Amino acid sequence: MPFDWMKIPYALLTLFIVINYGFLMGAFVQKIAARVGRRHGIPIWQYYADILKNYGMRTSITHGVMFYMGPVFRLSGGVGLLMFVPTIYGSYMFSNMSFAGDLILALYFIFFGTLGMALGAGESGHPHAAMGVSRGLSLVSTAELPLALAVFSVALQYHSLSVTEIVAAQQGGVMHWTVFTNPLAVVAAMLSFLGSMMRPPFDLVIAPQEIPIGPPTEFHSSYLALMQTNRALFPVAKVVIYMNLFFGGATDWPTFFLKVFLIYLWAAFVGVVFPRFRLEQAVRWFLIWAVPIGILSIVLV
Repeated sequence: MPFDWMKIPYALLTLFIVINYGFLMGAFVQKIAARVGRRHGIPIWQYYADILKNYGMRTSITHGVMFYMGPVFRLSGGVGLLMFVPTIYGSYMFSNMSFAGDLILALYFIFFGTLGMALGAGESGHPHAAMGVSRGLSLVSTAELPLALAVFSVALQYHSLSVTEIVAAQQGGVMHWTVFTNPLAVVAAMLSFLGSMMRPPFDLVIAPQEIPIGPPTEFHSSYLALMQTNRALFPVAKVVIYMNLFFGGATDWPTFFLKVFLIYLWAAFVGVVFPRFRLEQAVRWFLIWAVPIGILSIVLV
């Protein structure tokens, strides 16, 4: 089957929409956290001001090739995750470059950015970056395990590794959504979601009150801007996966914006209620609570 080159401009349009929505949603969530703490919080436009400033800066400091490839790999993980799964079900323009079996590729892209960031930060030689890398890989490995189990359960349930086919099987009403047909898989995935969003109580990598923002310690200028762009893109791209697999997908942009926002708020609300875990507490929490639920969902399917 020949590649449809006409999908590229539509995929770039999707990328533009999702990045801007990620910036706005990130600022709004910061506002929510600030209001809970009886503060005003940053203005909505602050994300744009920061990223434009950083993209305009240059540096003459060098730490080696892999150090500068880290932010590139990080952003590539977010872009690839969004580009190879459908954004709007049933739309030719916004189906992106999805294909049969794209669910497996999506799982690779979820971990790709984290691994690239670890390689880049590790070359800086900064002790805080090394602390962030060790924390990050430990947390991500355990946090993504329940998601992998939930995805396996969903793939068994629908007999497909295609995100489009899984969304198609959930059409016809709310009760067809995976959250109602396979609730244990959704519970495991939503617990995993808390760890992957890097918000309290699982913000161990950034740990703003302990170490100077972990792996990004040595990154600045346009390299930091790439990471800031991914901080807006990757959470929304991952929520798109959750929306498609567990909550019926979206057939238009208003539904997309609403569902993504509500799923995103799950991590935000938990984050403003609970304090941060220590690393061993976080790893133990996922292994004791989330992983068994994921295994049970597979057994029941």
